[in-house]
Amino acid sequence: MAFVEMKDVYKRYRTGEVVTAASDGINFTIEKGEFAIIVGPSGAGKTTVLNILGGMDTADEGQVLVDGNDIVQYTPKQLIGYRRHDIGFVFQFYNLVQNLTALENVELAAQICHDPIPAAEALEAVGLGHRLDNFPAQLSGGQKQRVAIIRSLAMNPDVILFDEPTSALDPEMVGEVLSVMKELAEAGMTMVVVTHEMGFAREVANRVMFINEGTIAEEGTPEEVFGAPKSLSLIHI
Repeated sequence: MAFVEMKDVYKRYRTGEVVTAASDGINFTIEKGEFAIIVGPSGAGKTTVLNILGGMDTADEGQVLVDGNDIVQYTPKQLIGYRRHDIGFVFQFYNLVQNLTALENVELAAQICHDPIPAAEALEAVGLGHRLDNFPAQLSGGQKQRVAIIRSLAMNPDVILFDEPTSALDPEMVGEVLSVMKELAEAGMTMVVVTHEMGFAREVANRVMFINEGTIAEEGTPEEVFGAPKSLSLIHI
């Protein structure tokens, strides 16, 4: 059995009489240690899939299996435990606590999990040992996102999810964040990333999934998906 599996997952949103299927029968599997990239046009359903997998949204139908457990069947209390102990989430806009230092932001997350990685040690590993006592306002965008990544990593999760982790950064800061993610991939961390960084996806990903209109239009290795795409929508992203 795959470590992560989505089976016939549907999520619909209603606005008045209009119903939109943000996830329209999604199916995929991810093995432990894989680096999976999700790409697709804006509004295609990428973030919906990530939010469902992260336990921040719930599927209307289908199964979402993580290490054999169907989180669609979880109670609200079980979902809280899942978000605290099993899943790390790195957001587009960092979501750091502004009145806490970099070290305190990481320590705060570590306080709610079972087997945390030492915060200072983790920050040192990504070149932020000299920024432990700095507040978010004193950090660059790239440094903030590195703190956010380490905050998730310090929780020692089974999977880390990334939602457009570089889209809010100035171009010169993108490389330092992608470098940290590449190191995590090489270390065998299971990661699912929504991104527009196609060059990075080609270089690092084990698997690429192209989502369009709530369905997976293409899936395969970077060579398969980018080298000979069947979808014109993917070519023009």
